[in-house]
Amino acid sequence: MDAVRLETAWPAPAKLNRMLRIVGRRADGYHLLQTVFQFVECCDRLWFEPNEQGRIERATELAGVPPEVDLTVRAARLLQQATGSRSGATIAIAKQLPLGGGLGGGSSDAATTLVALNQYWQTGLSEDELAELGLRLGADVPVFIRGRAAWAEGVGERLTPVELDEPWFLVLTPACQVATGAIFADPELTRNSPPIKILDFLNGAGGNDCETVVYRRHPEVAAAAEWLSRHAAARLTGTGACVFAAFPDEASARRVLKQLPSDWSGLVARGRNRSPLQEHLMRARAATPQRH
Repeated sequence: MDAVRLETAWPAPAKLNRMLRIVGRRADGYHLLQTVFQFVECCDRLWFEPNEQGRIERATELAGVPPEVDLTVRAARLLQQATGSRSGATIAIAKQLPLGGGLGGGSSDAATTLVALNQYWQTGLSEDELAELGLRLGADVPVFIRGRAAWAEGVGERLTPVELDEPWFLVLTPACQVATGAIFADPELTRNSPPIKILDFLNGAGGNDCETVVYRRHPEVAAAAEWLSRHAAARLTGTGACVFAAFPDEASARRVLKQLPSDWSGLVARGRNRSPLQEHLMRARAATPQRH
């Protein structure tokens, strides 16, 4: 990718769930969570070409994801409806984040679309208003819009910013997709973990209540976690399929990556408490004259 094209791309970063506890269930069936989100420097890239005819089009074919269900297209149309904007956009996507991996790729793409088009169309929504819109698209969308590492409760939408260490992560991507709905519907899933406090997590409490069910249903995920645990404490992100471990520096993470079996895939990326999306937005605002 050439430097000019990369400069104009809007990042949609991955997230990791540094921990995930299921502490209850609402009357409507949604699970009540405690989780910790942190971003990593691995991103999908999106480009937007605004138009004044109101057309929302996707310029990139994504296998298994027709435009009408694509979260970027849905996000753009939702922003139009919420603001009455007559503007449109053509959206191009360079995917790096795997589908069904627990890295939040679809939610992050949707958040980036809302943030970018709010800027291009100058629809003037605040961060709170964008986060409220994003929640209609998915529980993880608001954290990507706000762009700060966060302690999350409720269904994942009640966010408290936290300052975490920013290690280098080795993330393994097993050759499978995990359906979140199937994991949350599994009768053996733990749904009554006692709530903890932020300080408890910072002192080492946490875990991921989905791991037992995911590892039983997806042996390839269990195998990746077992292999990674030989080198560092391995953890499932979200409902998977990706597993990750933290390392003190890039060299340490890459040494382990070099030992990865040849038929597996993985990546090394730095943890970030501030999303690259927020940094790009600040540059875009500085470069764009505002309407008065």
